[in-house]
Amino acid sequence: MKKWLKSVGISAAALVLAAGCSTEQPGSENVGEDTGTDEGSEEAAEGDVTIGLSVSTLNNPFFVTLADGAEAAAEEEGVNIEVADAQDGSASQVSDIEDFIQQGVDVLLINPVDSSAVASAIETANSEDIPVITVDRSAEGGEVVSHIASDNVAGGEMAAEHIVEELGGSGNVIELTGIPGSSAANERGEGFHNIVDEEDGIEVVANQTANFNRSEGLTVTENILQSTDEVDALFAHNDEMALGAVEALEAAGMEDVMVVGFDAIDDAVGAVEEGTMAATIAQQPQIIGEEAVNAAISVDSGEEIEDSIPVELELITE
Repeated sequence: MKKWLKSVGISAAALVLAAGCSTEQPGSENVGEDTGTDEGSEEAAEGDVTIGLSVSTLNNPFFVTLADGAEAAAEEEGVNIEVADAQDGSASQVSDIEDFIQQGVDVLLINPVDSSAVASAIETANSEDIPVITVDRSAEGGEVVSHIASDNVAGGEMAAEHIVEELGGSGNVIELTGIPGSSAANERGEGFHNIVDEEDGIEVVANQTANFNRSEGLTVTENILQSTDEVDALFAHNDEMALGAVEALEAAGMEDVMVVGFDAIDDAVGAVEEGTMAATIAQQPQIIGEEAVNAAISVDSGEEIEDSIPVELELITE
């Protein structure tokens, strides 16, 4: 049975949504040719708003759930949403965003593959007066109206605290990191090291990227175990890598190694219940997607929203 041990962050306050969009909102060319007329205003009032959502990858259940949440919220609020899958490619994502800009979307929601590489596309959107909201991962450039995500630093700290406590303050730990340059990898790693680096008895014996990918989590862990067989725990920046690591550890006969992941996808929660994973940090991707769409509608309606909208985190363990 799942046990909810800790809670971090503040639940995002419900955003007040306007029934329709402003008749003077810039960047809404698709409202109608005569945007300044009563006809254009009537179309806007009927919810003729288009949101472009660029997702880093739909090969990860976490982002599938996030996109599903966004699409459900868009349907409920009567707005249009287009979703593009960057397939973990920075160049592909930039191209997708440029396509959205050419289509004249009213608001862009971006879940960056690479927080730095996406900056140029955001700057292009800025030049076209299209508001940008980042989702789950932040951007390192361009003007962003708001960032909607869990507190990844706090989540990394939560994972590290659990590992330190369970190991009694002493042990060897492997860290599998996410896509280099992504804010999620940077922040989760930062939080993790905020704790373990202060513990004299904890040694991070290997730190390698597996790019948030399950198969890479398997192969990278296999490679690490060839040179490091004294391992007490493993922290992966997401559950996909953690589940791959579990396979490698089981194949090596090292089933006693404590594995902690991040995201609480269904497979990982099942692994925690079965005892093959020790814990996972629970985000709420559906709520992140819903909040992103709600924020986009508010921005398109001319409302001011918070620069950062946090979504609650929790640690799941047996």
